[in-house]
Amino acid sequence: MNRIDRLTAILLQLQTKRIVRGQEIADRYGICLRTVYRDIRALEEAGVPIGSEAGMGYFLSPGYHLPPVMFTAEEARALLIGGKLIEKFSDLAVKRHYACALDKIKAVMGDPEKEHLNTLSDHIEVLKTSPRPREGFPNDLLLDIQSVLGRNQVIRIEYTSGYREETTRREIEPLGLCFYGGNWHLLAFCRLRRDYRDFRVDRIRTVHVTRSFFSASSHDSLADLISRMVYETDVKPACVRFDLTTMPFVGEQKYYYGFVEEKTRGRQVEMHFLTASYDQLAHWLLGFVDTVEVVSPDALKKIMADHARRLYVHFCPPSDGVAD
Repeated sequence: MNRIDRLTAILLQLQTKRIVRGQEIADRYGICLRTVYRDIRALEEAGVPIGSEAGMGYFLSPGYHLPPVMFTAEEARALLIGGKLIEKFSDLAVKRHYACALDKIKAVMGDPEKEHLNTLSDHIEVLKTSPRPREGFPNDLLLDIQSVLGRNQVIRIEYTSGYREETTRREIEPLGLCFYGGNWHLLAFCRLRRDYRDFRVDRIRTVHVTRSFFSASSHDSLADLISRMVYETDVKPACVRFDLTTMPFVGEQKYYYGFVEEKTRGRQVEMHFLTASYDQLAHWLLGFVDTVEVVSPDALKKIMADHARRLYVHFCPPSDGVAD
C-alpha cells in the first residue's frame, strides 16, 4: 500500500471508533509507531482535525466526516462472500439488513463492476443446512440482542429449553454472542437461575429490553465464559451410522441432539455428536429401528439395548393362554 492510500485508509479507520490507538493503526498496516506519528502529522497538516489523548489514542473532532467513498472491486467481492456466509449463518433480520447494505454498496459502483458483482453471485454458494425456524419462534432476534451488548442492559426473554420443551420467562444480563454447533448462542447471567446460562438464540421466542442495568465488572469476560461453558461443558461424544435411505427422516432433527459432523461411508452416513444425555439421544435413535447402528460408545449401546428390551416387553407381553 502506498502512502496516499494508507493515509486515506487511516482517515477512514479514525471514523470507525471514538478513539483509535496508535498500535491499532500500526498493526493494521504493518508499520511502526514512528510511521504512524508521521502519518497523523501529515493528515493534520492537510487540515484534518485530529485530536489525541495521552495514553489513549487519536480521534476526529465531532462533526467531521469524509464524503462517501468508492469501494474497490476487491472490497466488493469480499463483501459478497460475507453476504453468502450471512445467508447461512444468521437470522432473517440480519439477512434483510445486509441485503439493504449491499444494495447501497452497489449503488455507488460503476456499471461494469456492478454487473460483474451480480454475475459473480451466481457462481458462489455456501453449502450449509440449518434447522428451520419452528412455529412461534421468530428467528429474527440477533440484531435486537446485538443492540444491547456492551450497554450492560438487562433484557427479558421468553425461552424454550431444548430437551424438556419447557418455556420460561427470565430476566438475563447479556454478555456475548457465540456461534458454535450450527447455531448462535447468547451467553448471559440468568437472574432466575442465579447463574450463567447458554441460550440458543433460535429457541428464544421474545426479547424485551428493560430499563434496568447491570455492572459488567461483576461478570467474567466473554472469552472466559466460552472457555468454561462451551469447551468445558459436560458433553459426551457419540458416533452413529444411518442407512442412506434414512437420511430424509434424519433431516434437521440431528441438530437438536448435538450434531457435529458427518461423513458418507458407502451406503451409510456416519455422524458424530456431542450430547449432554445419552438417554435423550437413545430415545431419538430408537425411532429409526434397524436402519441405525451405534458405533460408540458402549454406554450408548447398552442404553439402546435396555430400551429395546423394555419396548419388546411392553408391546409383546407373555401370553397367559392355556396350552393345548
